[in-house]
Amino acid sequence: MPRPSVLVFDVNETLSDMAPMAGRFADVGAPGHLATTWFASLLRDGFALAAAGTAVPFAVIGESVLRGVLHGVDLGVGVDEAVEHVMSGFQQLSVHPDVPEGVRALRAQGLRLVTLTNGSTSITEGLLERAGLRDEFEHLLSVESAGTWKPTLRAYEYAAATCGVTPAECMLVAVHPWDIDGAERAGMSTAWIDRNGAPYPAHMRHADVVADGLTGLAERLRETGAR
Repeated sequence: MPRPSVLVFDVNETLSDMAPMAGRFADVGAPGHLATTWFASLLRDGFALAAAGTAVPFAVIGESVLRGVLHGVDLGVGVDEAVEHVMSGFQQLSVHPDVPEGVRALRAQGLRLVTLTNGSTSITEGLLERAGLRDEFEHLLSVESAGTWKPTLRAYEYAAATCGVTPAECMLVAVHPWDIDGAERAGMSTAWIDRNGAPYPAHMRHADVVADGLTGLAERLRETGAR
């Protein structure tokens, strides 16, 4: 595996800790486990629209899917208030504990860091500013500018082109196997951040590097650079 010059980070769940979203559901009287169902359904619909050749903003899909997930649930507040409360949770999320040290260690190796999210750049910017990491990233990119969601080829090509490099010079860093698979098919190298020890799906292309956090990834890439 050639050493990458640009690391392209997924944001939701890769950098951001989305566990508090369950609490947002609980706040409005819904079971916390619905947060996982909702997010998976949100991604499903975004992927389906991308496969059909169109794109709808993350927040629009998120709100619409959320109304369906909450339908029939005995909430403690009105549906509109519940939807607003859950969606606003994205503006309060923090990064995973390993992210600050890992990001700085990767940056210290001279790597260029960018983000590529299916969400909005404003949510990414807020997340990184709260963590004191905004200045470590060269670009904060969203698929909204690419016109298609990941994992379609064009989304990854957009990120590489924005950085003035080829996909082969980029490494996609993500917790999601579907993102790893898409980036591999686009010609990027990949790093899977395995935060919970779950088995990697056999039907997806495997990552070039596996680490349990960004500090581990920094160590692996440091070893690569020393060869």
